[in-house]
Amino acid sequence: MNLTLLATEGFGLNFNLFETNILNWAVVVFGLYKFLPGFLGKMLQKRREGILLELKDAEDRLLNATQALEKAKKDLSSAAEKASQIKADSLKRSESIRMESEKKAIEEMARIKQSAISDESSEASRAISQLRKEAVELAIKKALDSLPNRLDKTTQENLVTQSINNIEVN
Repeated sequence: MNLTLLATEGFGLNFNLFETNILNWAVVVFGLYKFLPGFLGKMLQKRREGILLELKDAEDRLLNATQALEKAKKDLSSAAEKASQIKADSLKRSESIRMESEKKAIEEMARIKQSAISDESSEASRAISQLRKEAVELAIKKALDSLPNRLDKTTQENLVTQSINNIEVN
């Protein structure tokens, strides 16, 4: 039986339930309504729990990362303070070493100067002694050269007597 309303060639409504698949759609919708909420509900619940678990895990990781960042910042600050303290200590130590080196250099220069002065004094004394020796030798030589001309027998006897008297007095 063919029930068509307003059916003229082309467009019209078909009220045949089997031809229009309304029953098929009704069975599918009823099946989905009956079986899908339990099955799909369980799947959605598991998915929801998984997402919540992942969110909680992500929040925990964020909290841990934030704590680690704060600790790292604190450690960095501590390391920077320690580095500045080490730098200050090394500057003080280098200044102390420089001052000590300067002091040692000044002491060494004073010692070298004193040694040079001492060497100069001893060299001067040696030179003076050498000059005296040469002067004495020249004086003796000149005296010996001129003595035979100036010394006669009487003068020689007087000189010997006077020398003996000087020896006895002392």
